[in-house]
Amino acid sequence: MINFLDLKKINQQYNEELNVAIARVIDSGWYLLGNELKSFEKSFATFVGTKHCIGVGNGLDALTIIIRAYKELGLMKDKDEIIVPANTYIATILSITQNNLKPVLIEPDINTYNIDVNKIEEKITDKTKAIMPVHLYGRMAEMDKINEIAKKYNLKIIEDSAQAHGAIYKSKKAGNWGDASGFSFYPGKNLGALGDGGAITTNDDKLAEVCRAIGNYGSQKKYENIYKGINSRLDEIQAAVLSVKLNYLDADNQKRREIAEYYCNKINNPKIILPSINNIQHSTFNSQLFNVWHLFVIRCFERDKFQKYLEEKGVQTLIHYPIPPHKQLAYKDWNDLSLPVTDKIHEEILSLPISPVLKNEEVNYIIESVNNF
Repeated sequence: MINFLDLKKINQQYNEELNVAIARVIDSGWYLLGNELKSFEKSFATFVGTKHCIGVGNGLDALTIIIRAYKELGLMKDKDEIIVPANTYIATILSITQNNLKPVLIEPDINTYNIDVNKIEEKITDKTKAIMPVHLYGRMAEMDKINEIAKKYNLKIIEDSAQAHGAIYKSKKAGNWGDASGFSFYPGKNLGALGDGGAITTNDDKLAEVCRAIGNYGSQKKYENIYKGINSRLDEIQAAVLSVKLNYLDADNQKRREIAEYYCNKINNPKIILPSINNIQHSTFNSQLFNVWHLFVIRCFERDKFQKYLEEKGVQTLIHYPIPPHKQLAYKDWNDLSLPVTDKIHEEILSLPISPVLKNEEVNYIIESVNNF
């Protein structure tokens, strides 16, 4: 069986360095809010291109804390609205509703799976306070156009960069386009920890200060609590692990890129809809547009039959995601919403294996199996 993602094999590449890093933390006797976190935050901020990085417990917390900080700063309040793509992972939506704000769902572009920028303005009201673009599957949203809209209506931009570590749009990286951004370091991400982890990036000094406090029980000084905060901190071991793996992120992303381009050049089954070719050309020839291919997502009208066929061939695939947020029981009030593009995507998409440790013969076998369906 070709596993969809072999995390053991991925991390074994860095085994010696990871063991040294973890041992260093254990021997230090300091396990939270120490030098490993400071070092990683500095390195990741430099990588993204922002002034600040705040390590938190996970990607959901990153987005949730950003919105909470804006509420504490008086820039958002209960019942305000945030525009968000309808086909995102539910964590994006949860970050909004957990803050008692209203998500306004926008259909995606069927060719990119990212938010359709042409449908944003019609949904803006006097309650709209932010746009939350999601760089889905590792491909960045059209941030220049989103920024124009945000500027026109005086809206904040909160990037969901959970799947886009190192992605570039017009020479600027994910996490450095908006007012703030949330990252996830879930083990399966392009930059993955050995457990949960996340980060907030921003160039806003005051926002960074408030976010950091909220994630640490609302405290800037021990036992003095300014806000009703939460406990969401990236621990020293995960920070040390991420510091090691950050050194290899660009190279790993390049391997993903090469596999994606090979897939797009060699898969020729008319039943399969590949990622749009324009993106492939951009990622190959234009350094201003860089898809990091967190996932390689195709569409097939016979998706379930196709997935079963690949499983029989020994190729593991996954569906990201089988049920869109508006069809979830958790949001049952939305179950009757008409979002045909989102529904179509979720009925047809299938993710093929893509990782920096896939062997050439495995890639070729996957292509052969897909073409023979």
